Amino acid sequence: MSQAPPLDVLDAVRNRYSQGAREFVPELCCPVDYDASLLEVLPEEILERDYGCGDPSRFCRPGDRVLDLGSGAGKICYMASQLVGEKGHVIGVDTTPEMLELARSHQDGIARRIGWKNTEFQNGVIQDLALDRDKLGAFLAEHPVRNLADLAALEAETQRLRKEEPMIADGSIDLVLSNCVLNLIDNADKQKLFREIHRVLKRGGRCAISDIVSDQDVPEELRGSAELWSGCISGAMREDRFLQAFSDAGLYGVEIVAYQEKAWAIVEGTEFRSMTVVAHKGKEGACYEHNEAVIYKGPWKQVIDDDGHVFRRGERSAVCRKTFGIMRSEPYAPSMLPIPPLAEIATEDAGVFACSTTRRRDPRETKTGVIRENVAPGCDDESCC
Repeated sequence: MSQAPPLDVLDAVRNRYSQGAREFVPELCCPVDYDASLLEVLPEEILERDYGCGDPSRFCRPGDRVLDLGSGAGKICYMASQLVGEKGHVIGVDTTPEMLELARSHQDGIARRIGWKNTEFQNGVIQDLALDRDKLGAFLAEHPVRNLADLAALEAETQRLRKEEPMIADGSIDLVLSNCVLNLIDNADKQKLFREIHRVLKRGGRCAISDIVSDQDVPEELRGSAELWSGCISGAMREDRFLQAFSDAGLYGVEIVAYQEKAWAIVEGTEFRSMTVVAHKGKEGACYEHNEAVIYKGPWKQVIDDDGHVFRRGERSAVCRKTFGIMRSEPYAPSMLPIPPLAEIATEDAGVFACSTTRRRDPRETKTGVIRENVAPGCDDESCC
């Protein structure tokens, strides 16, 4: 008995979403409550060709440079365009020609309605955001591959484009968005995809990813179906592994911000539902001692961050300058009390901080170098009592 050829996931997805660009395919949809005011400027054919499962656009901020992975007909991009404003910029990346054509065809019309044009749509695969496929295609049109020398030239140009003219440069994006696309990527490429998200984000940037996840491992027999792959089933990651993938890529503050209570689909006992996750970039770099501390406010007895720091409720935990900054920012800030030193330690005077363990910060450390006078009990303003 002959064995079935291996499934070409990218080809299966392209075929399904090429159909989705030409006509409405209801089984690709997951109910989402979007901001209706942002949809008013969008033409009906874009609204009908939306196949998302969440609304990551709500994490846009004015002035953001936004990247939408798997932008499709452009719905999320055009919503983000309004939210980031005239000073912001939105880049959509997709690999389906029909979807790119549909999204690009409405750029000028939507720009006239909102008052600015700040969108662009690039031809690329989201697990290789450095390669601009339109530029590579133009090169190939002028230099067709007829022999091994031509093939070597194509490979050299591919590497040159990635290095010298990347589609999305390192550290160039404030916010990476994606709406029900990561599950369409071959499992062998998912780790690379998360690394690409980390690569393109600026330090201090963040990502907001809506995707279909499963409550248990997807059975192996479902992974060979082109229909189930393109239908957001076969490539779904298990919930906990989806979250871990962000951390493994070097992101921090990984948080579930939306979770669909009722399963969107159930296949052979496995539940599939929408989940939106936000994560941040910025913990790269060395650790230095500035006599800083944080106090975890609770309500848990203790918590552990992705780097293994243990923060016990009410205890002054010694942290490096980098972690001190992270704990003062989202999403940690509401749960942490920052304790700066009374005497600032200059950058050039800071020693290396051993960040591999967590220890209690003696209050005397934050007061090093400062002689304080006694203060009698009492109130010197109305804020005390």
